[in-house]
Amino acid sequence: MTGATPAFQGRLVVGIATMNRPGIVIDTVRALARQRCLPDLVILSATGPGDLDASRLADLPFACEVIIGEAGLTFQRNRMIERLRPEDIMLLLDDDFLLSPDYMGNLRRLFATHPDHVVLTGTVLADGIGGPGFDHAEGERQLRALGARPRPDRLTQVYNGYGCNMAFRAGPALEHGIRFDEALPLYSWLEDVDFSRRLAAFGRIARAGALTGVHLGTKTARSRGLTLGYSQIANPVYLMSKGTMQAHRALRMILRNLAANLLRSPRPEPWVDRRGRLRGNLLALADLLRGRLAPNRVLRLK
Repeated sequence: MTGATPAFQGRLVVGIATMNRPGIVIDTVRALARQRCLPDLVILSATGPGDLDASRLADLPFACEVIIGEAGLTFQRNRMIERLRPEDIMLLLDDDFLLSPDYMGNLRRLFATHPDHVVLTGTVLADGIGGPGFDHAEGERQLRALGARPRPDRLTQVYNGYGCNMAFRAGPALEHGIRFDEALPLYSWLEDVDFSRRLAAFGRIARAGALTGVHLGTKTARSRGLTLGYSQIANPVYLMSKGTMQAHRALRMILRNLAANLLRSPRPEPWVDRRGRLRGNLLALADLLRGRLAPNRVLRLK
């Protein structure tokens, strides 16, 4: 029929990496049952049985698989990619990201109608990462209030996907061996930029106005200020050397984070370890001057 929306033939697979946040991740997964269009499969990549209560996944209206292995966001996400088929779409979510009820239906539609796009990232209506964070009840309230507002159904071309809610076509990733860079350990700062830019060789990257949600920005089990501060310098320098992050973007990010940590250290926000981050920044700069800066040196920090 003329004007009909093309059907998306593959599976829609949701992938969530989690560690040490069992209550948060289970509530996030259970919230997926409220989607008008359900996922075909949800994969949870954990680091041990204590990361989630698998018994609370038994009554969900979609298939759910738990895989366990080495800790670290890039390792955990790569294990999920190995479960994919070439025709699949994978939606990567942080374990504290809540979707608007029409998110997955719109995601299927957009990938079906825009075959030239390889990565789609959503529009974050509220992000608790810049403050103390939201609990699930507050996140749901924000989602109802903000999601009711009119929003444009358009794609805006962007440099990279935002890793808290980022979908990609599995075919190019599997065919060309594109994975998250495991040289970025722990919290893996900027892993989404690197992955997106390597996929950009095979299609366009866009932020979709029709894909909305709320990022709780939960502070439990996040990286220490010291290690994150080191990664704020080491990771952009590394990606710049790889060619997956433009020099001006990397330098702007480094200077912005360094300035924020320096200026706010005397009176830090209660939810941010500014002094730890600043110390990590300075250790990374010292390593840069010595010619030994590398993302994995963060593993040696005490």
